[in-house]
Amino acid sequence: MEKKLILKSDILDALLHVGVNKGQVIMVHTSLSSIGYVCGGAETLIEALIEAVGKEGTLMMPTQSWKNLDPETGVHWDVSEDCWQAIRDNWPPYDKNITPTNTMGAVAEMFRQWPGTIRSDHPARSVAAFGKYAQYLTKDHDLSNIFGEGSPIGKLYELDAYVLLIGVGYDKNTSIHLADVRAEYEGKHLCTEHSAVLENGKRVWKAYDTLFVDGEDFEQIGQAFEEEHEVKKVRLGDATLSLMKQREIVDFAVKWIEKNRTSIK
Repeated sequence: MEKKLILKSDILDALLHVGVNKGQVIMVHTSLSSIGYVCGGAETLIEALIEAVGKEGTLMMPTQSWKNLDPETGVHWDVSEDCWQAIRDNWPPYDKNITPTNTMGAVAEMFRQWPGTIRSDHPARSVAAFGKYAQYLTKDHDLSNIFGEGSPIGKLYELDAYVLLIGVGYDKNTSIHLADVRAEYEGKHLCTEHSAVLENGKRVWKAYDTLFVDGEDFEQIGQAFEEEHEVKKVRLGDATLSLMKQREIVDFAVKWIEKNRTSIK
């Protein structure tokens, strides 16, 4: 079955109707393939997003390189355990200008390299931002503070930002991790992670403690959220665009987690 041709004008029209306006700060999660045949691919979609928020607006996307974690966490499932130490000893250190994204999609991978985009320094859970608040959002992304207060996700909350889902579900909605940090629930605990980083020009396999999260109930949270809150939606090709206020989904998720999450391994 042939896919419908999607032009930049179609994307701009959909963004306008879902509620994207000039000057907004927006966290974007997207699946390009879910839309259909976009003329110009990721480049066209990024151009449309930048045009939609204008010079006073800001866009942010996840640019995670989570393969830069210890094999023990399961991220290197395609090699045997006897290879794990060699990975720890040889995985390239994070370089925000070079290190590719992992399964973030074609749009995020192009966005991290877009002229004027700034990427944060976290070796496994980085974000990239473009626009008025890009520098503020991406600076000081502490190893241990991945999604908490003062992290890029926490700063989005401060700026009263929006979340835009393009062809993806709430399991991709990184902002809910801020609720993980704020909520109190059974089984909440820290874990020790490791990543290859550069320190004083030398590669180091760095250990750091951070909150353990898995996001397994994010789709349930999203479904419950939409039962109580209006989420603007429009169709773009084969994909649904959903726009919401970040503060609303985070505040709702804190209450939902404290009421419904019983344990986390």
